[in-house]
Amino acid sequence: MRAPNHHRITRKLALTGAVAATGLLLAACGGSGDSDGTAHGGHATASASSGASAGAFNDADVMFAQMMIPHHEQALSMAKLADGRAADAEIKQIVAAVEKAQDPEIQKMKSWLKAWGRPEATAGGHGGHAMAGMLSDADMTDLAAAKGKEFDRKFAELMIAHHEGAVEMAKTEQRDGKDPEAKKVADDVVRTQAAEIAQLRKVLDRL
Repeated sequence: MRAPNHHRITRKLALTGAVAATGLLLAACGGSGDSDGTAHGGHATASASSGASAGAFNDADVMFAQMMIPHHEQALSMAKLADGRAADAEIKQIVAAVEKAQDPEIQKMKSWLKAWGRPEATAGGHGGHAMAGMLSDADMTDLAAAKGKEFDRKFAELMIAHHEGAVEMAKTEQRDGKDPEAKKVADDVVRTQAAEIAQLRKVLDRL
């Protein structure tokens, strides 16, 4: 009786080993085949490091990014005009601050939209919503034509209005947004641009 029992046990162990090996093989295949779960997890982690999670956003977040990108881009265009035209030291300081803060934010917001699978905004706004504070072509032409103190004054006036528009959009994101990183950028916009508005008003008072 021992031999059959031993034979049966050996067969059982061999079968168990085969099942385990098959299970491991399926698990390995499943790891790549079940890419939706793992890829989404990996994608969300990668996205979070650059700014956003693919599963934690809403329409307000999308609109904030789509509208703020061209808004920031115009601020950078205004800042570029200061080169060779601005005379006031504080204006030059604010120009440098705008360039330092807003270009990285543009790249961050573009990465969010890519992670979310949404397109970037058009220059005219998004979903029928106009972007507050945007300068007209005539405003930009007038600014480009100014130099020295005249440029400084015009730049301050236009950037105040531009920043006020950005703060308005950021406050909407603070209230309605869902993505934590987008709301954090909105907080930064409100804080930094409100401070720059106050500084620009003081500059205007003395120009």
